[in-house]
Order: sequence, then structure tokens, then C-alpha cells
Amino acid sequence: MSAPVELGAGKRAPDFFIVGHSKCGTTALYETLRRHQQIHMPAKEPRYFSLKHTDLDGGAAIAVESTIGNGGAGIRPHTLPDYLELFADAGPDQRIGEATPSYLRSSVAAARIAAVQPGAKIIALLREPTSFLRSYHLHSLTTYNETQRSFRKAIELQDARSQGKSIPRSSTRPEDLQYFNHVRYVEQLRRFHAVFPREQVLVLIYEDFRRDNDATVRQVLRFLEVDDTLPGRAVETKRSREMRFTPLHQLVRLRRRAKRKRPLLAALSRGVNALVPAQLQGSVKGLWRRYAYSEPLAPDEDFILDLRRRLEPEVLALSEYLDRDLVSLWGYDKLS
Repeated sequence: MSAPVELGAGKRAPDFFIVGHSKCGTTALYETLRRHQQIHMPAKEPRYFSLKHTDLDGGAAIAVESTIGNGGAGIRPHTLPDYLELFADAGPDQRIGEATPSYLRSSVAAARIAAVQPGAKIIALLREPTSFLRSYHLHSLTTYNETQRSFRKAIELQDARSQGKSIPRSSTRPEDLQYFNHVRYVEQLRRFHAVFPREQVLVLIYEDFRRDNDATVRQVLRFLEVDDTLPGRAVETKRSREMRFTPLHQLVRLRRRAKRKRPLLAALSRGVNALVPAQLQGSVKGLWRRYAYSEPLAPDEDFILDLRRRLEPEVLALSEYLDRDLVSLWGYDKLS
């Protein structure tokens, strides 16, 4: 797609994109930026530029329901007009942005974004790969894309799964179970650098974001050329936790879906909540979480060490590519 895409009269495409990765602070950054008065961001993860069937590539343009946005209700657009409609409420002086972590891993998103908005600014977040994969595995369990609770075994299943074997019946994205593909950081960044000048691409390191949240947010605001006054208290997102009792987690998911799709069930749920005294609701939710989830068990140290050795070439390549010593930052200089 070399020719620019026509947007139509009065239509605006995003000025910037948070492209990933997931579990690297993308949600916290999104929630913080959307509070800024000079920025307009709609529901998170429209995924338009990474979807298989869109009007960008001549595929079938089908609008489908999704689980995005506040409370999980929204539309995942498959046509450019529907996508641009997500930003219709932006003020004329506001920067428009969107956040879809899957764009960084997508083989087509970078070129598609450039065709629609060649002047876009790109924000990518990267995390030490072993830590990222561990967190992503826990997240995949909660979405039922993964059912292998052992992190080691899930990693070891990659070869079999690449041949279509041992795929969970509940998996809707078996390609995401190729865990090592998620941490091909240099390859992913090159796709964006191939279509955007380097000054339009900001690469953030998750560990920097965790250590000094305010400084990272200010860096982003300056990159977007808006007032770098922080928009309120920084957002702290929930850590990945391990399911202790799967049926309880499944019940929560079914309840959320029912509330989105069936107004009567949503009203019934509100009625049940009204029966619980307000002073007890926090205690009930806390008890529920204690039974449904637990802190994840530490994976086998020998396995993690072996995994870090296997991923060391990628860390070395990324350090050279970004001209930054991530080897020391991420502790790869201490591997024995």
C-alpha cells in the first residue's frame, strides 16, 4: 500500500499510536494520556490495522462486537469509515491517539498505519523478554487462549503447536501461543522504522516506566508536542495473577458478557448488588478475589536461567539496534 489512503472530508486519523507490547505498561500509559485535556483517545484496542479482514486489503469488511473500552463494550471496526468514526468527538485542537498492543507484533500494521497517516507518531513499549513472557502466559490463561498452567511446558509446546498439535480447544488465537514470536523486538521495530522516520518512533522500556512513571509520561507528552504537565495521578494497573479456582474466573467472564449483551441480566446484576450493603461490597469482592486468584508461583529458577540464555541474542541485538545497554539493565551481563 504505497499510495496514501483518502480519509474523506472532515475525517481525521490518529496523530499517534501506542503499538505495544501488552503487559508492558500500555494500559497504564493509555489511561494516563486519555486524561490529558489536549489528547483524545477512544476505547482501547480497536485493532483495525492488524485485523485480517478489513477494507485496507480488499478483505471482507465486517463490523463485529468486541470486548474493548470502559466496561468492555464497544465495536471493533473493519472498515476505514467506521474506524475514523471512533475519533469523531475529538476537539479540533486535540491530539488524537489510539492504543492497540497487537500492532507491534503484526506483520501488516506498520505499513497500513503509514498509508493512512504517514505523519503519525509511534510509541512502542518493550519489557525484559523473560519477564514479559511469564506475564503474557498468565494473561493468556485468564483469557483461555492458553490452558497449560505450567510456564515451562507452555514454552516447550511451541514446536508442537506450530504444527497444529496440542492447541487448546478454547484458543481463538493459536498463533499467540508461539511465545518467542512476541519477543522478536528488533524485527518488530524494523517494520515501523521502514515506513516511519526514526524521529517519529519513540521506544520506551517498561522497567524505566516502572521506576519513574512521571518522567516517562512527561517524555511521551513532549514527544506528542502537548503540555507536559501531568494529567493527575499516574495510573497503576493490576499485576498479572494466577487463577486459583477456574470456575470462579469463568463465572466472572460470563457475567460480564451477559451484562454487555443482555440488558435484563445487567439490570438483575445491579439489583443483586443493591442488596449487598455498600460497606460490605468491598469485603465481598476481596473475598471473591482471594478464592478466585492467587499470586503466581515463582517458576523454576533453572528453567528461567535457560530461557534467558536462549533469549540473550535478542537482547544483544536490541541493545545494538537501540544503542542502549539493555544487557546490563536486564541483568544479562550476569548470566553464568
